[in-house]
Amino acid sequence: MATFNVLITDYAWPTLEIERGLLAAVDAELIVAQTGEVAELTQLAPQVDAILTCWKRVTAPVLEAAARCQLVSRYGIGLDNIAVDRASELGMLVTNVPDFCLDEVSDLVMALLLNLARRVVPFVHQTRQGIWNLQTGRTMPRLRGQTLGLIGYGNLAQAVVPKALGFGLKIIAYTPRLAPDALAPFGVATNDLDFLLREADYVSIHAPLTVETRGLIDARALRLMKPTAFLINTARGAIIDERALVTALQERWIAGAALDVLTQEPPPPDHPLLALDNVLITPHTAFYSEAAIAELAYKAAAQVVQVLQGQIPRNLINPAVLTQPNCRFKRE
Repeated sequence: MATFNVLITDYAWPTLEIERGLLAAVDAELIVAQTGEVAELTQLAPQVDAILTCWKRVTAPVLEAAARCQLVSRYGIGLDNIAVDRASELGMLVTNVPDFCLDEVSDLVMALLLNLARRVVPFVHQTRQGIWNLQTGRTMPRLRGQTLGLIGYGNLAQAVVPKALGFGLKIIAYTPRLAPDALAPFGVATNDLDFLLREADYVSIHAPLTVETRGLIDARALRLMKPTAFLINTARGAIIDERALVTALQERWIAGAALDVLTQEPPPPDHPLLALDNVLITPHTAFYSEAAIAELAYKAAAQVVQVLQGQIPRNLINPAVLTQPNCRFKRE
């Protein structure tokens, strides 16, 4: 019988070989959920010492059932699928992998931006239909000298900057508390989202999904953007009010959008965004490469190993728990 049990709620890669190898070294056995639904996770939770989760929801009832769990380790950056506040109240540590897929996401942002700028997908479709006309559709300004606005300025947004600068783009970045000189000397930092929306030719979202950012890009925000501007989202679908975006695209408040994330994934076949010719939608692929997945599996599982060995994990997002009387972490 293993010393520890580790619950894996879900994963998006072929095998758990990396996780099994790392956790075997501390005599930890994997319990892999079949569906990852809340009812199943709640049933499995009482026997586990740690939880590894990708996209499935680790809710308050799941955490409350996990009476001996020390850690919830997220496969990824965002934490919106985990009831972090409840985990903290219960004395559990929560970790993520904040330096995951920086190359992959920033590459996709630029790929989407370039597709929008150069109309690659529409031209491909037209050529296949026998239309050989470079002047069909909207005008095409030169990319160099246009402005990219970054909503959020964490690791992922910062990884975009040198690639965007390489194409001659100007940079504006927004967070509510960004220092005025945060982008000096190559760009402009602002605490005024309206300023960014009015000035940018491309708006790329890199903020986490929180109470404050849910629906941040609503009808009012979209109305502030230039009619020639494009919206790019590789963060979380719910940051955009999708009904407002559909209207904005249909009525040409903005020129177009490129979305790697949606509020519902996969979307229903009749989702109105799928029918629009001025939007590109990819299936939440921004994070993916074989190298990124291997790195993610290793780093998320390594933090479980650290905790089970009594070591403070590398990317602890709720360090205040360490001083709580009910902290479950058994320090070495």
